[in-house]
Amino acid sequence: MIELPDIARPSGLPDLDPESQVHSLRVRGQLRQAIEQAGGSLAFEDWMQQALYAPGLGYYSAGSSKFSHAGDFTTAPELDPIFGQTLAAQVAQILEAAGSPCVLEFGAGSGALAAALIPALQALGLEIDYQIIELSADLRDRQQARLAHLQPAVRWLDALPDSFSGCVLANEVVDAMPACLVTHDKAGTLHELGVGLSPENRDGDLPFCWTAQPMRAGLQDLAEQRIPPLPGYRSEINRQAEAWIREMGQWLVHGAALLIDYGFPQREYYHPQRIHGTLMCHFRHLAHDQPLVFAGMQDITTHVDFTAMADAALEGGLDVLGYASQARFLMNCGLIDHIGAPNADPAGRARRMAAINMLTSEAEMGELFKVLAIGRGLDGGLLGFARGDRRDTL
Repeated sequence: MIELPDIARPSGLPDLDPESQVHSLRVRGQLRQAIEQAGGSLAFEDWMQQALYAPGLGYYSAGSSKFSHAGDFTTAPELDPIFGQTLAAQVAQILEAAGSPCVLEFGAGSGALAAALIPALQALGLEIDYQIIELSADLRDRQQARLAHLQPAVRWLDALPDSFSGCVLANEVVDAMPACLVTHDKAGTLHELGVGLSPENRDGDLPFCWTAQPMRAGLQDLAEQRIPPLPGYRSEINRQAEAWIREMGQWLVHGAALLIDYGFPQREYYHPQRIHGTLMCHFRHLAHDQPLVFAGMQDITTHVDFTAMADAALEGGLDVLGYASQARFLMNCGLIDHIGAPNADPAGRARRMAAINMLTSEAEMGELFKVLAIGRGLDGGLLGFARGDRRDTL
């Protein structure tokens, strides 16, 4: 017998405003149609794809505010420009080693990272060709408005390059890629979790329910290798992210990619005590574990299995160049040098110190967030991993 996750609206979540309620009903209709077309149960990976990226409807494709204090969550670049200013030292080293002016950022969000990084690289005397690939038309419009003063140094691509030399950036990108959910039943049989229509509440506030379905092709072997054989254990496998990393080996000719995200090595990711996995949602800066509520109106993420990402890089012909906590990486890149002069504006200095604490504290982003560097054709060590390189833990 399989125990499906509970579904309930988490306490403390605010109500949707009237405009959001109308949009939410449209998203529900899209998801209901997808479930019916799938025969009554849609694999969670596909449901997450629709909820986040359905054109004009999904969370990242529609027009709601997502980043900073006015949205649902705050990313490192949003905290303070010091994140991008510090990252510039590592990016500059990669560009010099690759002999290229090109930076390629995936999922640039509000444009905050580019807004800080481009001037910092230019201050180092570099001529920059900053390229952005953004799936969301709404976010692309916002980025273009924010970064208009930096053109022609920045441009947007509609597709992956056939070949690329330089530095690739992916800050909080992998965690938002749709993942498969897998669970063991009491008899030890593996099942993939899907989403169906609630027979009791399909027209109410909680119209969706969890379903169990047979494992899809290609997922069974991965689940048997990774998921602890414990009754009721549930976790994620992000096949899309792994495929994206492998494919990077086809077009990253010379340079490195920096993946910055929250996650763990595989033996921590699938620790027996992490019995319900890492799936989490963000709505108005409140975190919870109910992805089937507020469909299309909240962020849905999973932590990153950095071992799987490193293995995928090797399978794609890339080298694993470094792996460290965000705190150690930023310190190696000279974070302290960017704090500011002692006579700086007291209020501004206080805000910057608060951001630094958020970026580096073990209780905040400093330890949970990691930086993985993968690439090809680079000799010598990378600056950000000079101390505290944890590749041996992958």
